[in-house]
Amino acid sequence: MLRKAINFLKHLWAAEDLRNRILITAFLLVIYRIAAHIPVPGVDPAALRALFKNQNSTVLGFLDLLSGGTLANFSVLAMGPYPYITAQIILQLLSPVLPGMADRQKEDPQGYQRWMERWTYYVAVPMAALQSLSQIGLYKVIGNVTVFPNFGWNLPSFAVVVTMTAGTMFAIWLGELISEYGLKNQGLSLIIFAGIVSRIPTNFASMFADEVHRWQSLGVYVLVIVAVVFLIIIVQQGRRNIPVMYPGRRIGFRQAMPVRANLPLMVNMAGMIPLIFAGTFISMPAVVGGWVTQVIPNPANVLHSVALNMVQFMNSNNSGYWVVYFLLVVVFTFFYTDVQFTQANFAENLRRSGAQIPGVTAGDATQKYLTKVMRRITLPGALFLGFVAVLPFLVRMIINYGSSSSMLLITSSGLLIVVGVVRELYFNLEAELKLRGYDESLLVK
Repeated sequence: MLRKAINFLKHLWAAEDLRNRILITAFLLVIYRIAAHIPVPGVDPAALRALFKNQNSTVLGFLDLLSGGTLANFSVLAMGPYPYITAQIILQLLSPVLPGMADRQKEDPQGYQRWMERWTYYVAVPMAALQSLSQIGLYKVIGNVTVFPNFGWNLPSFAVVVTMTAGTMFAIWLGELISEYGLKNQGLSLIIFAGIVSRIPTNFASMFADEVHRWQSLGVYVLVIVAVVFLIIIVQQGRRNIPVMYPGRRIGFRQAMPVRANLPLMVNMAGMIPLIFAGTFISMPAVVGGWVTQVIPNPANVLHSVALNMVQFMNSNNSGYWVVYFLLVVVFTFFYTDVQFTQANFAENLRRSGAQIPGVTAGDATQKYLTKVMRRITLPGALFLGFVAVLPFLVRMIINYGSSSSMLLITSSGLLIVVGVVRELYFNLEAELKLRGYDESLLVK
């Protein structure tokens, strides 16, 4: 195994174009992490330190994990690329109901994709502005801390919103640069990956600072990491092979026999995307509630009371919060899988190649059959993702080590994202090397 890894890295470094792409990606990620330490002008650092030192907030902890610790110092990248992801979710939800969009997707897939990308940027800008206001209000509601003194309808406050919005667009731009000049189609995934991984040293430092539960926490931490990685790999590698018959070709005066092959359907076709979607959505009620309490500061107002209760519910560690999180992950797994599966259009591709599933009529009947099978095998994958998402709550029900329990966030939601990105990155690099003549069976003896 070690020799295979060394051979892989050696040939990866020997491919000049891939080496340059990796170096460009690393350089852009370094820029992102440097920018993540630049605070927004006007923020009160003492109030932030006091809030994150004493808080035990589910929402703030989760948002800080996904943002790579940028919330702890209220960086210009505090929102990361998540307003862009939220905009993608909104457009994907609206596309099936918009007039003519389904036909446009079938008739001109490339034009439809360009339309989606363009409007995602248009929607991401106001989403980032609204989320910046919401996060400021969220700090005040959860921790009763004003991170921006004299924040209101004035020019300095406007500058704060513009700065945070520009930071989000800068993160998206870096992701696009990585996808174009670095590792292809990996930009936003690597931005999120870099943020989560950067929290590992801080988590270990906090764990060792707890002298009472230091070694117990470390044991649980390592055990959960090993178990979750093992389960993630098993589920991600799960396949359901659908038998397919390809017609024989005529070669000269002879007719070749039909070829039998398999169409592999993944148990978890959605990967780690549903977890990111669910994490974004589950934080939205608290974020919207924070914005409402910021706009309507009067505690006697009904809307203020409703928003405050919504923030407190989403901020708590009660079972209701985790049940909602579990259900969201399961629902988004089915939703995103359906979107990806519909766009892949396996039935049409099989029809064009003359292939057919034995016992199933070509065309719409094939698509219905494949969709039925896909939804059936997606169920265990969706339940697994939901289980990983609520793992911190389940572990805390059995073992509670106080502040060290929050470290399990990286071993569940964050770990699934990290393993998913690393796995996808490895297979993409392996495919690129095989195009350049790399063959593991010839290199490893």
